[in-house]
Amino acid sequence: MKTISTANAPAAIGPYSQAKICGNLVFTSGQIPVNPATGKVEELDIVGQTKQACENIKALLEAAGSSMDKVVKTLCFLSDIADFSDFNDTYKEYFTSCPARSCVAVKDIPKGCLVEIEAIAEL
Repeated sequence: MKTISTANAPAAIGPYSQAKICGNLVFTSGQIPVNPATGKVEELDIVGQTKQACENIKALLEAAGSSMDKVVKTLCFLSDIADFSDFNDTYKEYFTSCPARSCVAVKDIPKGCLVEIEAIAEL
């Protein structure tokens, strides 16, 4: 097992790794829309937050030697299921290989975010 860490994605805000490689797979921790350059959530709407969360996933996968087109599964959390359509429209721009996915609404996401995404990808 190998730990992945990159300055191109937000640092962990708790006792966990940004991502891990196990065998031939990369497992990312859930990515919220924190800009790694500022350490802050800068986007206010679901579209902007989804883009930043996807960019964070992309940075982790690249640091691990993988890519967005190798994602086989995502788990997506929305703070409001009413954002589902706008979330989907943005999500599909990044996950063009249409990986398997779960998407659920939850009560709260850290830092008051609207979205969190985690991914599993092949190396």
